[in-house]
Amino acid sequence: MAFPPGLKAGIPCEDRMGGPFWAARDAAGWSVPKGEYDSGETAEAATRREFEEELGLPAPEGERIPLGEARQANGKTVTVWAVEGDLDPARIVPGTFTLEWPRGSGVLREFPEIDRIGWFTPEEAASRLVAGQRVFLERLVRHQAERGGPSLSDP
Repeated sequence: MAFPPGLKAGIPCEDRMGGPFWAARDAAGWSVPKGEYDSGETAEAATRREFEEELGLPAPEGERIPLGEARQANGKTVTVWAVEGDLDPARIVPGTFTLEWPRGSGVLREFPEIDRIGWFTPEEAASRLVAGQRVFLERLVRHQAERGGPSLSDP
């Protein structure tokens, strides 16, 4: 898909997955903030909660642009919204998770859920996003084109 010049991706942000499995990976190692629903929780509520858990900041306020659902390689379905807003990567305080590392060692270590966050052009973002989430980027670009052109803020 060809992307309009000057458009910056904002879904509403992209994060590189943290932990030892992703430490040396950039291509196809980035993801939108996501997670599983809690009992009785709506998709939008889960999105807001996961955003805050992963980035340590509340999700930006503003019009939610539904980018739909996509089934991932692991069989899970991801639902994504985009929001046009301000998000300063310097303010992010990532959540952590515990993992036995090295595997089989009996040693539990804390790792950040994300190790980097960034704003990219759609072309840059396409190569970084995990394959199953690239459809959301395409949908966002299509939405922007239908609105009459790019209006997402530069990083």
